[in-house]
Amino acid sequence: MCARLWASTLINFEVAVHAQLEVVSPWLEHYCGLIVPGGKVLDLACGGGRHARFLAERGYTVFAVDRDPDCLAKIQHRNITTAQMDLEAADWPISVSEFGLWNAIIVTNYLYRPYLDLLPTLLEEGGILLYETFAEGNAEFGKPSNPNFLLRHGELLDLAQKYHLRVLAYRDVFIESPKPAMVQSLCASHGQPKIRLPLQFQA
Repeated sequence: MCARLWASTLINFEVAVHAQLEVVSPWLEHYCGLIVPGGKVLDLACGGGRHARFLAERGYTVFAVDRDPDCLAKIQHRNITTAQMDLEAADWPISVSEFGLWNAIIVTNYLYRPYLDLLPTLLEEGGILLYETFAEGNAEFGKPSNPNFLLRHGELLDLAQKYHLRVLAYRDVFIESPKPAMVQSLCASHGQPKIRLPLQFQA
């Protein structure tokens, strides 16, 4: 009886966590208002499309990219175009010559360092980079624990400084929801952002 109860509790917990992971990132929700209305947004490693749909519902034109065709098949919206791409291939699949520049790039829960430096070069003047993923120290709370998938302390700030992005908001913190984790989040613009919002820098 106790074993069955434990198994049931574990299943309910996993279902609850999964449901929470489908919730839009509060970081993205708060700062997406800096993207120009109707802007062209690149959603990298979009997964099931929670953020693509959130932005599409607000009138943005979203190009959602992932290598998992099953995830992409679940994304249906008139403002979203999907593409199956290997973002870790030998050649970066999203070139300026083919796709142009973007009003915004969003990345959540994904890190592949070999192409990280390309992201700032894909933003138009005033374009917004919204990046949030797991950070150093997350191994204490579970996966990901591989350093290849964890941002080093200040790594996103270093990226912004290297490419002269304007840091509008930043944090490198422990969060409790949707699950205990160490995360690093950045909101930065290529030049002066075209939209002004009251913002807060978080250390």
